[in-house]
Amino acid sequence: MSVGRSPHYNTVSCEERGLALETMPAVGSFGNGKIHTRRKGHGRFVNKTGQCNISFSNMDEKSQRYISDIFTTCVDIRWRYMFLVFSLVFVVSWLTFGLAFWAIGLLHGDMEAGEDDDTFTPCTMQVRTFVAAFLFSVETQTTIGYGARYVTEECPVAVSMVVLQSIVGCIIDAFMIGAIMVKMARPKKRAKTLLFSHNAVIAMRDGKLSLMFRVGNLRKSHIVEAHVRAQLVKPRLTEEGEYIPLDQIDMNVGYDKGIDRLFLVAPITIIHEIDEESPLFGISKQDLVTADFEIVIILEGMVEATAMTTQARSSYLSSEILWGYRFEPVVFEEKNHYKVDYAHFHKTFEVPSTPRCSAKDIQDRKSST
Repeated sequence: MSVGRSPHYNTVSCEERGLALETMPAVGSFGNGKIHTRRKGHGRFVNKTGQCNISFSNMDEKSQRYISDIFTTCVDIRWRYMFLVFSLVFVVSWLTFGLAFWAIGLLHGDMEAGEDDDTFTPCTMQVRTFVAAFLFSVETQTTIGYGARYVTEECPVAVSMVVLQSIVGCIIDAFMIGAIMVKMARPKKRAKTLLFSHNAVIAMRDGKLSLMFRVGNLRKSHIVEAHVRAQLVKPRLTEEGEYIPLDQIDMNVGYDKGIDRLFLVAPITIIHEIDEESPLFGISKQDLVTADFEIVIILEGMVEATAMTTQARSSYLSSEILWGYRFEPVVFEEKNHYKVDYAHFHKTFEVPSTPRCSAKDIQDRKSST
């Protein structure tokens, strides 16, 4: 089994004969291609957009676990919630220290002393109300320093409170800046410019029946150390009667020969050779019509600009696999360069000579002759 690069990095769509195909618009697709599907089987495990259809329930101490890893939680949540959380943290810290300065002044008698009393030295100058204490707290933590309000040497507690608030403010700022930088630098959005063909196809390649799908990179910047994996996901009943709803079976796309490593500068056709070790070995064209499985594709690599790992995912239901089709070429040679036409990226054409029987039947016939 291997990763193939067709001589013309290859997709006008034809409908598969003998099968009632229906088309639906692709989610997050590129170009004018359609997703061809025959029927609905079990629900998708992985969407075309790469999102996993998994929801968690009955998690013990979920909130405590998320709070214990607060940095990851802040990075994972949406931007609006992240800014809301940090805004609340700032306001709470200002109010807390403002209340502390107001309480210190109240206990010291700053609130009752007159402004013209030269014999009395307050803990904090110009702080005689809670609003003034709150403003002083904001000025201290943000280092605005208007100068009208300041701590005197009269109250060591107030001096200690200024030091403590400065430290707390630095911690909050560092945490916020770190979370924002990590969130901005995450390579998650890079996966949006990695493209998978709407459909996978089965046809002969180098004399062997093969499953093929296409991947592409919409940016000129490279994905370093790009490699691809494929897994077949389907429900299974064990010999002991145990039901496994999502049994995952690895599909070899060239990792045994090292050709699952991709130089993804132009669209590439990935090939899974259907042999004895393939989970598709005994499936014929007729079997594919009634089969109920999903092939999950995972493309990983490092973003060239940041050296951070990114992952793009997609999947093909059995109803989205076209038997007896190939992808149309998308790479064309011109005078001094190669042109990639993404208008043909998702398009396929029919290959009538493709055997309708399974790879197992083809092998048995060759063995008997």
